Amino acid sequence: MTTAPTDASRANGAPPTDAEGPGDGHALFGPDSQFSALFDDPRWALAMIRATVLEAAHPQIGAALVDNSTFVAHPWRRLRNTFLSMRRMFDVDPAVREREAARLNRLHTRMSGSDSRGRAYDARDRATRAWVVATLFESAVTMCRMSGQPLSQDTMERMYAEYRAFLAALDGDAAALPEELHDFWRYFDRVVENELENTEAARVILFRLFDHLPAPALFDGAPTLWAVGRAVAGPLLGAITVASLPEPYRRRAGLPEMPGTRTLMQGVYVVAGLGRFLPEGWLNAESVIELLSLPAGSDDPRARTMAALQSRIKRASALLRLLGPLGGDPDPVPATDPEPSAAAGQVRRSAEEFFRQVLDQTGDGHLDWPDLAAMARELSTRLDLDEPEETRLYDAFAAWWRELQAALDTDGDGRVSAAEYAAAVPSLAGPALIRVAEVLFDVTDKDGDGTIDADEHRALFRTAFHRDLTTLHGTYGRSAFVSDFLSFMSARRTSTLYDPLLADA
Repeated sequence: MTTAPTDASRANGAPPTDAEGPGDGHALFGPDSQFSALFDDPRWALAMIRATVLEAAHPQIGAALVDNSTFVAHPWRRLRNTFLSMRRMFDVDPAVREREAARLNRLHTRMSGSDSRGRAYDARDRATRAWVVATLFESAVTMCRMSGQPLSQDTMERMYAEYRAFLAALDGDAAALPEELHDFWRYFDRVVENELENTEAARVILFRLFDHLPAPALFDGAPTLWAVGRAVAGPLLGAITVASLPEPYRRRAGLPEMPGTRTLMQGVYVVAGLGRFLPEGWLNAESVIELLSLPAGSDDPRARTMAALQSRIKRASALLRLLGPLGGDPDPVPATDPEPSAAAGQVRRSAEEFFRQVLDQTGDGHLDWPDLAAMARELSTRLDLDEPEETRLYDAFAAWWRELQAALDTDGDGRVSAAEYAAAVPSLAGPALIRVAEVLFDVTDKDGDGTIDADEHRALFRTAFHRDLTTLHGTYGRSAFVSDFLSFMSARRTSTLYDPLLADA
């Protein structure tokens, strides 16, 4: 354990740099922190939604989300990555925190541009990053207050020190947030009053995301049941979130508040808070998220549990259709490939499906650089790449985007529409895409012998993507690996390898 922070470090706005709080013996990181105590609390899900809206209402963050985020098209994947990142940032091991902070900084360095009004945004802006941390802290305090279990002053002080330490891990210091908690509340009110706007990103989260939320893997094959549940839960979550937002922002943004929603909101928070009385270990946020997103065929031990749940969900969905037909298409039956597949378990998908499910990662109806950057980001995150390998992968995807833009952007607007893609029916397996596959092969071939052995193959697809691939005998050569990757990216076939990564929500 290191010594207490110096007066100089406190003068620079840095929180305590050791693993304990300021002189009270409470850990800032690890299992004894206030963050860890609340992480598995069901109320945290509601608080995260609220914090995300407050983040999105900031003009810089809202613009960055609209241009770069995959939260509309792939919300479950985004949720999983966010929880995993926060768990790492509050890990007791400083090496884990430093590695994750470096990854987040590299990710944010690649996000800059301008919004619809021509205002520049930069994801590395310190004041903006401080606001993200502020919304997480304030929403955690608010969720406890709304559920009738307000935090004591000492607990809030310790939690605030943790979140300032979180910011310091990202920015080198926490000077962008007030040092004292009583000053934080004035800072928070000032930003809400003077800086938040009714941004497009905030509107999408409140009024579009819940209404169009794609089914998680657990509800795959039961769209009727999911549609019914979403029709009820979507408006409820939206109303609760609006009611929980600061009143000055609701007024300025013109957000509707239906009669009784505040009582409903508090009731939901109270009910969710009852989860804290369950036996220890019954609720684990990370396990729940993994279970929701676990793809079919996973080697995860929980796959059997998910398969059993899916079977019951499908039966319930079929019964629901019999009892009260809702119209629309019935629950789908897996398509069959009219032609022999190059690999078992693959079926051909239409150009429209391929564009929507794979290429359009941000869900805005167009293909441009942020979509391919999202692919590179997801690969880098799942494989936990170091900076040199990550940069090589991003560079390869950037070259592929330039190649696609030159071939498919017929109207010269700087992006590729679904119509432009479908009309061209392109072969995407050009030199740049081959280079992407080669870089992916290189980062998988850890020993550099030019082949992928069983252990390296397992590390790529089993460990990183939770795929149980037992068909690899001997080694996997570069040409075979590249061929399989190109088959997925250009032949528009589903793939048991890459669909959970790039196509699933």
